[in-house]
Amino acid sequence: MMKNFLKFGVISFIFLGVLTAATTFSEGYKVGDKAEDFKLQSTEGDWVSLKDMKDAKGYVVVFTCNTCPWAVLYEDRIIDLHNKVSALGYPVIAINPNDPSVKPGDSFEAMKERKAEKSFPFKYVFDEKQEVFPKFGATKTPHVFVLDKEMTVRYIGAIDDNAKSPDDVSINYVVSAVEAISAGNEVSPTETKAIGCSIKVAQ
Repeated sequence: MMKNFLKFGVISFIFLGVLTAATTFSEGYKVGDKAEDFKLQSTEGDWVSLKDMKDAKGYVVVFTCNTCPWAVLYEDRIIDLHNKVSALGYPVIAINPNDPSVKPGDSFEAMKERKAEKSFPFKYVFDEKQEVFPKFGATKTPHVFVLDKEMTVRYIGAIDDNAKSPDDVSINYVVSAVEAISAGNEVSPTETKAIGCSIKVAQ
């Protein structure tokens, strides 16, 4: 009897843990939700909000950072991405969500240095209070959200289908999403799995 009780308790604990993890994973925007605007400071010293980008037809919000190897691997691809989609009216806004007390290399000063070193053509902003990434439901760096002009979320996930090798990419999900929205078509796929490092939050 005691053995069965303990077994039931262990199973219940595991189930509760899975349920909690699933609940945590489900937080944040879903495709079709309308995103809230934000106002974050960029490495150039100005304060950036989406609605201030008057000529934008939509937005590509990329949660990324200086230190994650996956984010670094994607830096040149994010530059290329911005150059492609900004021409269609969809600028990239890169947001560093990491707490620099956990990752000193993701401090605001380090962001400025990285911006200058790589000549990022897009806005690189700091989620200093870590209030924006939870609203989006971002969990990785990089993690991408494509929004249309009304700030409705149209795509969530990875930039492309080959995180390890840019030469072996066959589908750029973000470019495909932007082109579909621009043409008045449905986005497909609307969601993919983001590959990257976990966002760093102080315990």
